[in-house]
Amino acid sequence: MDVITLLGLFLAFGGIIGGMILEGGHVGSIVQGTAAFIVLGGTFGAVLVSTTREDLFMGLKLLRLGFREEKGDDQDQILRELIEAAQLARKESVLALERRLTNFSNPFMQNVFRFVIDGVDPKILRDIFEAKLALEEENQLAGAKVFVDAGGYAPTLGIIGAVLGLIHVMSNLTDTSKLGSGIAVAFVATVYGVGLANLLLLPLGAKIKRKVRKQVETKAMILEGAIGIMNGLNPFIIEEKLKSYLHNPRAESYSEAA
Repeated sequence: MDVITLLGLFLAFGGIIGGMILEGGHVGSIVQGTAAFIVLGGTFGAVLVSTTREDLFMGLKLLRLGFREEKGDDQDQILRELIEAAQLARKESVLALERRLTNFSNPFMQNVFRFVIDGVDPKILRDIFEAKLALEEENQLAGAKVFVDAGGYAPTLGIIGAVLGLIHVMSNLTDTSKLGSGIAVAFVATVYGVGLANLLLLPLGAKIKRKVRKQVETKAMILEGAIGIMNGLNPFIIEEKLKSYLHNPRAESYSEAA
């Protein structure tokens, strides 16, 4: 579970609702079914118009990235496993890696090293997986863009909801007792649209994009490490090359800890 996301949502929504209560308001004043229907329905409809079915399904599939960490995404652990694999291949042979294949924490790493064990030419290995990574990143970023697009549509739908509410109020000006409450309800749609976009959709889309790029970087690191092993590079050299992929590399050597 991504605690940072949950904490952020708690602070964002809690801060707004808490501030409203401190000002003397109450939660019931912003609960309005019609406004929610206009904003949510309109936003989802606009997303369907603007995106393809493949991108929409990819976006829904990636939704989990905003709320949890994927298995095998620990870059420190992966680098340690790559160094151990390099040391084993140097001491024995590349074929010795077969018995450790299922112990790799990252599924992509297991897939790459099957090619390594089979003795595929390093250049061919690079061509195969670099093409896969480029296509995978493009598709996943398109899926993440679904949330960014929705965040762009939601405020506009909120304004539309407010205008529709005001039209309804203006058509009933003879009943002045309901004028104030009617205007208040109309503006709830704006709160929904702006809040949904800036507290959930846009931040979630940004986080998913960042995690997608991090996953691609991790896979590129795995590929580079595997090719280094196939080329017979010293584990220390492989380590120095791969440390550039880490956001917070350790001061001590991974090779010595492996």
